[in-house]
Amino acid sequence: MITATYSPEDNKIRLYPSVRLDDETFQRVKDAGFRWAPKQELFVAPKWSCKREDLALELAGEIEPEGTTLAERAQMKAERLDALADKRAAQASAFSRAARDISQRFEFGQPILIGHHSERKARKDKERMDNALSKAAKAHNAIGYWQYRAEGVERHANYKNDPKVRARRIKTLLAELRDLQRNLNTAHKALELWEKITTPEQIKLFLGRSDMHSFNLWSSVDRGEITPEDAREKAMAGARSIIESDNLARWISHTLNRLSYEREMLGEVPRFEGEITPTLLQMFVREHGADKPKGAKVDSDLFTVECKAPLPAHIAQGTSVELSGDEWRDLMQSCGYVPPAKKPAKPPILNFKAASGKISLVNPYRREEMILPQVELTKAEYAKIHSEQRGTRLSICGNFRVRIAPNPKHEGPRYSAGWAAILITDQKQHEAPASFADMEAAQ
Repeated sequence: MITATYSPEDNKIRLYPSVRLDDETFQRVKDAGFRWAPKQELFVAPKWSCKREDLALELAGEIEPEGTTLAERAQMKAERLDALADKRAAQASAFSRAARDISQRFEFGQPILIGHHSERKARKDKERMDNALSKAAKAHNAIGYWQYRAEGVERHANYKNDPKVRARRIKTLLAELRDLQRNLNTAHKALELWEKITTPEQIKLFLGRSDMHSFNLWSSVDRGEITPEDAREKAMAGARSIIESDNLARWISHTLNRLSYEREMLGEVPRFEGEITPTLLQMFVREHGADKPKGAKVDSDLFTVECKAPLPAHIAQGTSVELSGDEWRDLMQSCGYVPPAKKPAKPPILNFKAASGKISLVNPYRREEMILPQVELTKAEYAKIHSEQRGTRLSICGNFRVRIAPNPKHEGPRYSAGWAAILITDQKQHEAPASFADMEAAQ
């Protein structure tokens, strides 16, 4: 009677009923968040959830993959909208012809004769002509509207399949995975801590904290409604309910499946062949929801990662894992992790005296040259300048940077002081770079 499908492209569950649903079933489907799409003759939910999946399984028995892709559905919808635009165009033409036919009686400028027996029919014809023209104008305006809707549907489908958009969607899914895993990590740590807390004084100290799953328990203990020991048992039961929650496990599994699908559509994840470091491993497991991981190198090709809470189930079982470099590379590839590329190192900050007393720098806001006077300061004098007013600027040749600050030698109001290149006198002096010397010679 009902067929259920799921599409990983838009994360939606669809129900295809072959007959009209009875009132009770229709209300259950509606309460679960499904909406009727009359043109497609199906119920669709805005996104997947455990409740909607359970209802779909109950009504259909199984959930099949969606038979049409996002592009195909967009094409079908665009065709329906184009058909509406064609229909409005035909209506506009028909109304225009009707208005033209009615207007023929007035084409020679014959006015409406007041009091004549033809007055009533003439006024009726004029009213019909005006109505036809008005309907023709409305139908003509609707042509552009439906064509715009059809173009928007196709643009949206292309946008959803754009590789850059898909990469951003993967980042969003990773953030959702970390949120889900954080709930699990918090419950594990709370349960571990509650097992160590036994005295009433200690229990009262930790009651009321959201991360201890002891909501509203402090007030109950304070009023004498329950004992500290009962409150501890309730808090531990709350933490266990999170850890053993079937819904949370299903949400994590569903998010991992969506990540796998999006990565597969984006392309094969390259295997990392660079150097494995503890910092790299911490970044990897933290991105997938590990709680405050600590990486360490055991020997030349053996690395370990430890967490206070159990590691994500798709990474490893338990609070620690020890793998070789190649095993870590395989795990990162299977999880779709690509280490971030190293940012290019910034040019060094040089401290040298310019023969001309001026240095040419790049204005980062206007992308043009700015020539600043060089001012000599000691370390202590430079440190007195507010940190928000100090900084560095790239030289015009791009090979080095110099310190800058508002000109401390300026006489007059502080707000009118221009920028100056700073030379620290009691710090190591560098030699002027060859590129700067050549530039000064050319000037």
